[in-house]
Amino acid sequence: MTQSVVVQVGQCGNQVGCRFWDLALREHAHVNKKGLYDEALSSFFRNAVLVDMEEGVVKEILQGPLREVFDSAQLLTDVSGSGNNWAVGHMTYGSAYREQIVDKLRKAAEHCDCLQCFFLIHSMGGGTGSGLGTSVLSLLEEEFPDVCRIVTSIYPSAEDDVITSPYNSILAMRELTEHADCVLPVENQSLVDIVNKIKIMSHSAKPGSVIKRDSTVISGQGGLSGPEKPFDAMNNIVANLLLNITSEPLCPLWKYPY
Repeated sequence: MTQSVVVQVGQCGNQVGCRFWDLALREHAHVNKKGLYDEALSSFFRNAVLVDMEEGVVKEILQGPLREVFDSAQLLTDVSGSGNNWAVGHMTYGSAYREQIVDKLRKAAEHCDCLQCFFLIHSMGGGTGSGLGTSVLSLLEEEFPDVCRIVTSIYPSAEDDVITSPYNSILAMRELTEHADCVLPVENQSLVDIVNKIKIMSHSAKPGSVIKRDSTVISGQGGLSGPEKPFDAMNNIVANLLLNITSEPLCPLWKYPY
């Protein structure tokens, strides 16, 4: 039964979302040997909304192996970006694209048999992710007040090179406290530390090591995304978090090959 809508906003949100879809397809292929576009798979891909105020990441998704999965009606992009400024994303683009965003959210919701939750994926440090992401969150509360809003927020590390990221994060946090039902906070430096520890474990010769080098925890090998990119390992950690949350309706018997 179709019951959730995934909304990915900004560069980070769409990159993490892309890794999520890749892993979801790999999981689904493990139990669906015929490769059928069945109810379990359609419960996610028919109900996704991709938003970014730069074209780069979304265009890359449309030109990559996942291009056949998404419909152009699910996408909303601009060309200028938010300049790492929360106010531009929240106030300027939030107002300019309000009606288009609401329209796409409603169309995605109409595909659901029993809409139970929205999954919003965004970053806290960038302008579009923090600003427009939280604007979308408030729209979700306004348009679908009875539907649960689960937010995955990627927080910048202390060494973040975007000077406005603390400003963006603080303003975005206020919006999260007002409009989110559940927030899954993920911090960039922690992701780096986890990836490094996993790589050490995967190269360890000690008996009983349970993490393989091509594990879906950190690797995209065997997936749809092609060669590994710099942030793929970090994004895979977050994608696995989301996939574990949503694993029951997708394919409950599958266990990750950790």
